[in-house]
Amino acid sequence: MLRPFSAYLRVYEPLSAFGHPPDQRLVNAVSTDPLNGVTAGERERILWLKSQTAESSQLLPAESIGGGVGASVYKDVLVLDPADVPAQGGVEDAADFGHEPLVCPLQMRARSAASLRTLLSETEPVLRQAVLWEADLDEDELRRRATSAMREPRDIQARGLHIRSATWTVPLTWFSLVDPDQRHLVLGDGPHDPRRTLFWRATMPDARSRVSRARELVYNTIGDSEPARMLDDTESWLQNFDGNSAVELDYGGLVQMISDSALEADDSAEQISRILDALGAEDMSELTRLFNQVQSYWADIAAHERFN
Repeated sequence: MLRPFSAYLRVYEPLSAFGHPPDQRLVNAVSTDPLNGVTAGERERILWLKSQTAESSQLLPAESIGGGVGASVYKDVLVLDPADVPAQGGVEDAADFGHEPLVCPLQMRARSAASLRTLLSETEPVLRQAVLWEADLDEDELRRRATSAMREPRDIQARGLHIRSATWTVPLTWFSLVDPDQRHLVLGDGPHDPRRTLFWRATMPDARSRVSRARELVYNTIGDSEPARMLDDTESWLQNFDGNSAVELDYGGLVQMISDSALEADDSAEQISRILDALGAEDMSELTRLFNQVQSYWADIAAHERFN
């Protein structure tokens, strides 16, 4: 089955960051049946379809029929072994994971609520009215329920949303958080192989240091711009989480629509690293050349949306 054509930026926190002690349902999920980068996308699809096709449709996935918190909120988590996160820099800069599992809750209900609030705030009136008609709620009630969903349960969501996603593409600013040399690629036996993955991982200190450098370079060279604002927002988002967390940039389901040869040759993280170096050297010619290359690559991938 095809995964959603989405890429993900995830934060995995130590289990102890979710409470002292964490909820037992969360502990059980971490130790018995956690999700991974492949099964998480499939789980998102299932939760969304169930919410829309049930006899009593739900406003948001992963919530109860009455609008409360569904049981899956505690059960749907991704887990990393600390040994699978490469440390960068000196010992003083590395995260001290110890032996705790690193946990990223799926938070489908809260993430969907955040998207709903954005839709209500930014979409055209005709589309907004269509959403309100489908939900059979007035706008104030819809906003209230979305806001409530983003606030509970507190032990899972106290630090905010652990996952950011993008459909049909990867925001170029995300590549500034990772070391190009830490790319992990598994092609498997073709686009439909569930083992097919492409991701990078970094310690939280390393990701924060990298995005801070990128933000400063962009601001100092081209001033207040969309990339600068995106980097500033990402840097602020990372500050919400435990300093011993890990960050993962995952191509998710995008690997299903990119050929083996293209994935093997994909050097987007390296291109962004070189772009930042060109910014620091104020080499506008090299900056333009590199940016046009990487932008063209991702524009070609995003063009798949027009055919779906």
